[in-house]
Amino acid sequence: MTFRSLEQAGDLTGKRALVRVDFNVPMDEGRITDDTRLRAALPTIHFLSSKGAKVVLLAHFDRPKGKRVPEMSLKPVVQPLSRLLEQDVIWADDCIGPDAARAIDGMENGGVALLENLRFHAGEEKNDPTFADELAKLGDLYVDDAFSASHRAHASTEAIAQRLPAYPGLSMERELEALEAALGNPQRPVLGIVGGSKVSTKLDLLKNLVTKLDKLAIGGGMANTFLYAQGHDVGASYCEKDMAETAREIVRLAGQNNCKLFLPLDIVVAEKMAPGAPARTRGLGEVDEHERILDAGPETAARLKRAMDNSKTLIWNGPLGVFEMPPFDKATVEAAQYAAELCKAGKIVAVAGGGDTVAALHHANVASDFTFVSTAGGAFLEWMEGKALPGVEALKV
Repeated sequence: MTFRSLEQAGDLTGKRALVRVDFNVPMDEGRITDDTRLRAALPTIHFLSSKGAKVVLLAHFDRPKGKRVPEMSLKPVVQPLSRLLEQDVIWADDCIGPDAARAIDGMENGGVALLENLRFHAGEEKNDPTFADELAKLGDLYVDDAFSASHRAHASTEAIAQRLPAYPGLSMERELEALEAALGNPQRPVLGIVGGSKVSTKLDLLKNLVTKLDKLAIGGGMANTFLYAQGHDVGASYCEKDMAETAREIVRLAGQNNCKLFLPLDIVVAEKMAPGAPARTRGLGEVDEHERILDAGPETAARLKRAMDNSKTLIWNGPLGVFEMPPFDKATVEAAQYAAELCKAGKIVAVAGGGDTVAALHHANVASDFTFVSTAGGAFLEWMEGKALPGVEALKV
């Protein structure tokens, strides 16, 4: 992958650096409830500020659909960001035009400004060239530090990168390096774990991975569809029965590409999905008609750990069971903690991503022990599907 590094940007004193960040943070009545995305942007902001650049932050919030919606203003981000940076952040009431220009003109070298929600302008999501021109007028260089928005071909992620010298930010660079290490040019053997409820939502993902990985373990509700496709009774479990032939096609594709597929050997069932519900371990096909498969069984977890022992790289998306509801979190927690141990011992490179996956790793108290955990959601999934991400492609030289 060929990108300019910020280290190669030369003298940045007085240069206006337009930095695309992801500040689409969870809010409750105008207060940020989780500042993880603000913290993720700090290294790049600090780097540029320390070099004397004028740091101009571009971001979106929510879905105003090209209209100015007061409740979707980014203004509530200013004070929390100022506290994290330990310096005042200048606010501009628009992301283009006179308001934005005035705010930037008044900045000191090393200063930081936040511009209003990009999506207040319809041109942002339309990747409109005129809107991109207006944005580009405000800067001397462009820095993309929002991998989570890179699967969108928007003006602030794609078109602007054609108009200014473009660089990945430090968080973006770290994410791209981690993804390259996991799937682009990994140490082999590579083991994948894909969980979640639906085969239908991860069809492109599964079809791509079986052509890239040495081993793939399938868990969660989607494993029920594969078990059903192989003739096993799944009782009252969630199952996409209309996807059975697709599941069989993925099994055939895995065989053709020498990808060893791991489906559950045993399962944990209950008559209802509720915290603390009586759970039983069953063999395949031993499910009663009123029972639901809610987790992978101990034999399945043990085999997965052996597969990790014999792998150099692990890429994980999706839990193995209903981890939010003990006791159906056992397989996910056990596998996550084992992967973390191998990672800390330097025996495996472990990269994980996707909303449920991140939550599951936090639940197992191991998120900080993996090599890399992506919070990018849709962009991480599209990258795993083998799709080109417009925001990443635009940075290549």
